[in-house]
Amino acid sequence: GAENFRSTSTFSWFGGSSGMLWAVSQAAPLRRVHVDHNLLLFQYEEGDAAGFASGGYMANSQVDGAVSSGSQQQWLTRNSKVGQWVQGVWNMVFVGVEGAPKDHCGNDPTGFPAVTVEETPIVAEKPYVTIDSKGLYYLNIPEVKSKTSGVDWTAAEKVGFEKVFVAKEGDTAADINKQLAKGMHVVITPGTYELKESLKVVKAGTVVLGLGLPILVSGKGNAVIEVGDVDGVRVAGMILEAGPVASSTLVQWGTGKHKGSAKNPGVISDVFGRVGGPDRYPNVETTSMVNIASGNVVGDNLWLWRADHTAAGTTTPAQNPCQTGMNITGDDVTMYGLAVEHTLQDLTLWTGEGGSTYFYQSEMPYGVDQKGWGDAGYVGYRVGDGVKKHEAYGVGVYHFFRDYVVTCDTAIAAPDALVDSFHSPLAVFLNGNGVVKHVINKLGGETKSDGKGGAVVATYCGSGPAPGPSPGPSPGPSPGPSPGPSPGPSPGPSPGPSPTPSCNVGDTVTCPGSAATCAGNQCCPDASTCPSASEDFTGCPQPKTVDCTEGGLSWILA
Repeated sequence: GAENFRSTSTFSWFGGSSGMLWAVSQAAPLRRVHVDHNLLLFQYEEGDAAGFASGGYMANSQVDGAVSSGSQQQWLTRNSKVGQWVQGVWNMVFVGVEGAPKDHCGNDPTGFPAVTVEETPIVAEKPYVTIDSKGLYYLNIPEVKSKTSGVDWTAAEKVGFEKVFVAKEGDTAADINKQLAKGMHVVITPGTYELKESLKVVKAGTVVLGLGLPILVSGKGNAVIEVGDVDGVRVAGMILEAGPVASSTLVQWGTGKHKGSAKNPGVISDVFGRVGGPDRYPNVETTSMVNIASGNVVGDNLWLWRADHTAAGTTTPAQNPCQTGMNITGDDVTMYGLAVEHTLQDLTLWTGEGGSTYFYQSEMPYGVDQKGWGDAGYVGYRVGDGVKKHEAYGVGVYHFFRDYVVTCDTAIAAPDALVDSFHSPLAVFLNGNGVVKHVINKLGGETKSDGKGGAVVATYCGSGPAPGPSPGPSPGPSPGPSPGPSPGPSPGPSPGPSPTPSCNVGDTVTCPGSAATCAGNQCCPDASTCPSASEDFTGCPQPKTVDCTEGGLSWILA
């Protein structure tokens, strides 16, 4: 990720688009960044669609110009300020963002998919390290704030490093636990740490902060981190990895006996879990990646990934098994920017009361068959039958059944009484075989191949009119975080329908000079306006180069 800096870039990248380029996928957040000009979240590749840029996260940042998300499939922006946000593909969520686009369910000629929440209910920004003019280091711990919007760069609580233990590669779990037991904060420097026992956080208000995404590996079937029944703990900035001995989880937050504190919640930020990937061991295993049993915990940008591919190639369900990514039993838990991919049972299981999610992205496992997935009734996001209160904004579940034809009843499962508490949920067919019949419970359209080679999206917009399944212009399944021979097992973007001599506003057409498709008021990968956009649409950095809405194909620019 990128944190705590200012960009004054005016570099011209492609199609006249200029500014700072940050074309990323998951696990590459922007935090406390000031961009003086424009911000581009994708990179155009000549003669093809935009490159793999499959979702991301930005918080506590300011963009004075326009943000162009281009081919980004999904994105969460929280507590920020933007001059303009000009497009979206599938699922763009804004929480506490000044300048955010108007809330709009689904993708149609009247607007792009934007889930906009005016205020952030509760959050504490991620801790960070500073150095003063005398060369002294400080751990900065931002305070918890409620009902906020826009950036907040006010000074945080500063803790001198005499109260901070700096862990270095080679330190053991016993070394670190000795310091935690004394009440020391811990900063973990870059490296790989194979931990033979859990890091035990037992003092209220403790900060465990990773710098440069250190990798913490479960060495003996233990959780990597265990948080006791205490308030105000911060865990941030690390990769947690399953090890060679099967574990029950990688993070265990609480015992289930602690209600927590609404004024002083625990916060877990920029923590990424993986089960498989780098082939450090022949096979790794964990039952879940994160268990949150305490109440009043806030998650802020988590990506939990069971490897669909490794350095050696694609995987099967027998390899690197993990049943559930996120398991939440605590009450009043809040998640901002949660992504879970490829686990073998319900990807997220939420049985705690009063929970809320602001942006969710998931991919069902690729290699499962009908018996192991469809008949078992697993889903991408499940709220337990007994839950009475739950809010969810922008919950997306994607599917690419690579090896078998699989039919699923629904992407999301929740008590019927809670369906109206889901705002703009969606399902997406990426590639492969099979069908998901509904978005949530028995509601929303089905997602399956339309025979044209692209993604197909269905968004459930409640009792009002909803966009039907529609093709999406994105590149398909997202790459995983591990080193590997290719970004993913699916074919690259397939050419969409060619521009016709004439079209209606909102028709799906091909972007000029590209295999990418667009529909209506959207932007093409080169930042030009879609040929089938309405005449009064001005949301893209560049105007139309081709206009097919006026009775004939009209070349506007040479």
